Amino acid sequence: MKPDLFQAPDYYAVDELLTEEHRMVRDAARSWVKRDVSPIIEDYAQRAEFPKQIIKGLADIGAFGPYIPQEYGGAGLDQISYGLIMQEIERGDSGVRSTASVQSSLVMYPIWKYGSEAQRKKYLPKLASGEFMGCFGLTEPNHGSDPSGMTTHFKDAGDHYVLNGAKLWISNAPFADIAIVWAKNEEGRIHGLIVERGMEGFTTPETHHKWSLRASATGELIFDNVKVPKDHILPNKSGLGAPLGCLDSARYGIAWGAIGAAMDCYDTALRYAKERIQFGKPIAGTQLQQKKLAEMITEITKAQLLAWRLGVLRNEGKATSAQISMAKRNNVEMAIKIAREARQVLGGMGITGEYSIMRHIMNLESVITYEGTHDIHLLITGMDITGISAFK
Repeated sequence: MKPDLFQAPDYYAVDELLTEEHRMVRDAARSWVKRDVSPIIEDYAQRAEFPKQIIKGLADIGAFGPYIPQEYGGAGLDQISYGLIMQEIERGDSGVRSTASVQSSLVMYPIWKYGSEAQRKKYLPKLASGEFMGCFGLTEPNHGSDPSGMTTHFKDAGDHYVLNGAKLWISNAPFADIAIVWAKNEEGRIHGLIVERGMEGFTTPETHHKWSLRASATGELIFDNVKVPKDHILPNKSGLGAPLGCLDSARYGIAWGAIGAAMDCYDTALRYAKERIQFGKPIAGTQLQQKKLAEMITEITKAQLLAWRLGVLRNEGKATSAQISMAKRNNVEMAIKIAREARQVLGGMGITGEYSIMRHIMNLESVITYEGTHDIHLLITGMDITGISAFK
């Protein structure tokens, strides 16, 4: 088992923009990843299995709902702290970060923002501690980039609702205790419902044979006349804007997380290039490899500054959905390009499980698609700057 020798690049002294609390939170997450994730993650990815034993550790470093108020079990941290935690976790593995992102932004966030006080007190402390794990049901087999076309629906049956439909590509689904499910009522209005494991007619078959996010559990949500108590509906927001608000929080976390994956690939490539001798000297001394490495650190630095500024805007309540889309799209594209270049620096060794790069490449192929595809985010920016929608 190779030791985790990761050293984070900080070419523009971005640490000086962070508070002491930010750095403490970041360093705690970094230490945990080095100790509890790096030594096991290659094996779990090879076996396509999620390491459930890390759930407690994720909770301990505040990865579940870091910005949720302490009265509900969260850490009460700001948005930059949340981003830094996601950065460090994804430095370890995108699939592990997905688990934390879903729990925080797609399960705890809607309960906190859109739920009743009773729902907050019932679910949030258990989700923050990892006693409960959750998932988020929006995407359907025939409705991905256009969630407004969803067919999952519920009907009023007196003292309960009856829910029918299916959701696909759902992180955490196979082991989740609760699901935040978005469905249409009889008038076609989208609402969020809290569906608990054990409700009759609710099943979560696992998705197998993935080449990406192999250390993350992915599945479906199937609803066959599921009886959902009426107090399980999220009462404080409905319409498509409700789930999209959750996605804003998740996409923001991804914008930071992708930096972590890029940092890991860059650090691996830099270390290897200094050690690998060809033609009598380290390959780090050749122009082509220096070009690759110099471009990597340049793009990472730009992404760091973009994410930090977005975090400031989030803290001030000023960040727009379009700004979040831009950061998600840019930083994931940056990460996947760096991962591919880093793989070339390592030559044939880059495809082996001895190094993290190929795993990052495969994972980022999912990250560049989920929470809004690469192309959709481009059109969101296009619509924002022109005022004209290209979606219809």
